[in-house]
Amino acid sequence: MPSEKLHRIHPVIRERARQLRQPQTPAEAKLWQHLRRKQLGGLKFRRQHSIGCFIVDFYCAEHRLVIEVDGDVHAMQEEYDSARTEWLQDRGYRVIRFTNDEIHRQLPTVLEAIMAACEGGSAASSLPGRERG
Repeated sequence: MPSEKLHRIHPVIRERARQLRQPQTPAEAKLWQHLRRKQLGGLKFRRQHSIGCFIVDFYCAEHRLVIEVDGDVHAMQEEYDSARTEWLQDRGYRVIRFTNDEIHRQLPTVLEAIMAACEGGSAASSLPGRERG
C-alpha cells in the first residue's frame, strides 16, 4: 500500500497559496527580492505561506513573524485584516504591515523595521504614522 504524505494544511489552501505566488504585485516582488535566499540578516522567509486558513504574504518561521503588504484593496477590508491579525497574534505570531507606497519609497526603512521586529524591537516605530498589527 503506497504511503501518502499527510499535510496539516488543507489542500485547497495549499493550492491557493501556490497560485498566489505567481502574480506578485510590484511591491511584493520588490520586497521579495530583498527577503529571498536569506539576504536579510541570514533569515529565511517564505512567501504566500499558509497559516491555518489564512495565506500571509511573507513569513519568517524562526521569529514567527508575518509580513503583510497592503495595497489599495486593504483600505476596503480593514475589519477583515484586523480580525485576521488578531487571530494570528492570538496564536503567537507577530504581524507587521507595510503599504505598497512604503515599500516603493522607503525600502531601506522597511527592511530595517523587519530586522528590528526579528530582533525583538518595535517595527511600528521605524515607520512613524502607521499603526501595525
